[in-house]
Formats: sequence, C-alpha cells, structure tokens
Amino acid sequence: MAPDSITFIGGGNMARSLIAGLVRQGVAPTRIHVAEPVDALRTQLAADFGVSVHARAEEAAAQGETWLLAVKPQVLRDVCQTLQPLAHAQSPLVVSIAAGITSTQLQRWLGGALPVVRAMPNTPALLGAGVTGLYATAEVDAGQRARTDQVLGSAGRTVWVDEEALMDSVTAVSGSGPAYVFLLAEAMEAAGIGQGLPAEAARTLVVQTLLGAARMLDEADEAPAALRRRVTSPNGTTQAAIEAFQAGGFERLVETALRAAQQRGKALSATND
Repeated sequence: MAPDSITFIGGGNMARSLIAGLVRQGVAPTRIHVAEPVDALRTQLAADFGVSVHARAEEAAAQGETWLLAVKPQVLRDVCQTLQPLAHAQSPLVVSIAAGITSTQLQRWLGGALPVVRAMPNTPALLGAGVTGLYATAEVDAGQRARTDQVLGSAGRTVWVDEEALMDSVTAVSGSGPAYVFLLAEAMEAAGIGQGLPAEAARTLVVQTLLGAARMLDEADEAPAALRRRVTSPNGTTQAAIEAFQAGGFERLVETALRAAQQRGKALSATND
C-alpha cells in the first residue's frame, strides 16, 4: 500500500469523473487503483487514464490508503463484508458516495470504527462542475479531511455538514437537484414551442437562460430573492409569470418535492441494512 494511494471500488460514471479530475490536477495515475468487474470498463479506464485496474475489489483495496466506495447501495453491504479483513489490517480512510447508507452501517459492515466520510456528489461532477456534500465521523482526522477534499474537489466544490442526518437533505437539494433543473428546462422548452418558437431556438433560449442565471447566482454575491426582485419590473411580463407560479403553489411544491427526496434517502438506509 503506497502512501496517498487511492482505490476506487467501482468504475462507473462518477468514479470515472473523479479519476479524470484527479489526473487533471496532477495526481499520478500510478497512485490510482480501480476495482471494476466489467472487462470493457476496466480496459477503457486503463486506456484513458493509465490507472491500475483490477477485477476483484480485494486486489485493488490492498493497494489503497483511501478507499472510495462507488458501487450501488444495494450491493454495498456485500462488498464491504468482502473487504472486512483488509479493513482490519489497513485501517483505510473510507469514502462512500452511496445514497442513504449511513456511516454506522459502513463501519458495522467493515467490522470496526474506521474513519468514514459520506459523500453526495451530483451529476455535473462529470463536467468538473459539481458540488459534493460531505460528512465525517469522529475517527476522521484533519489530514483525512484534506485528502477527501482533494478527491471530491476534483469534480467541483465541496460542502461539509456537521450532522449526518443532514446528508439526506444534501441529497434532496443537490444530489437530486440537477434533475429538477432539467425538468424546468423541459417544461420551458415545451411551452416555448407551444407558443410558436422553432424547437432549436426554444432549446437555445432555455439553455442559455439557465446557464446565465446560474452564473449570476454564483458571481453576483447576492441572495436569489434579491436577483429575482431586480429583474421583476412592476406590472411587467416577469411579474405576471412569477405571480402565476406562486398562484400554483410553486414554493410549497418545491418544499414537498425536496421533502419526498429526503424521506426516500432515509428509506434507502433502512432497506439496505
């Protein structure tokens, strides 16, 4: 096991995006090991990034000081129990991106009070533009937090929370959040086409509007409410649209939707225990 070596258990899209980000940051591919049972994915990862690939999780984990668990929640228990002897021998930093799986479950399945970080990235990480919510157990030291920031920060920004229960809220807001924006874009595009815009024009107008609005939120250093008020002229077209949204219970619907996502996250933990 080399110092600062990183093992990915699972080589799917999210793992691939993190590996790409690490390599872009200058992390040597020789420090990165990936366990992936699908032959084609292993071959592609090795060809694209020069990382070491393994068919079995135990082979890859034996090389890693940090383990990043990037498999589906439904199989994570079995994977952890397979790795239990190595976890006892190596005491790695364990970072999990599995939605709804608690640190207590991970420690129990791995057989001890290991340093565990729960992470919830989102799909813009595939472009290096994501955000990841993070929670660390008491066993995680400052150096391991910094190492986690390096790995997950390769795909965008990171936000730490102090209470693990808040990870379900992180999932509801940002983990699932891109789909909410896509749903809004889908509805806006359809409405524009319904009003007579050509499909290509409607798509460009919607995409660039959302992109520009997101940049304003990021760069203007103002609250969303302040930005909204600034572009809402009294008795103008924007006010008419905002009033229609609010008459339909827009804010209440958003709260209900995020609460449903939060509750589903809690249910995942119980289902996979």
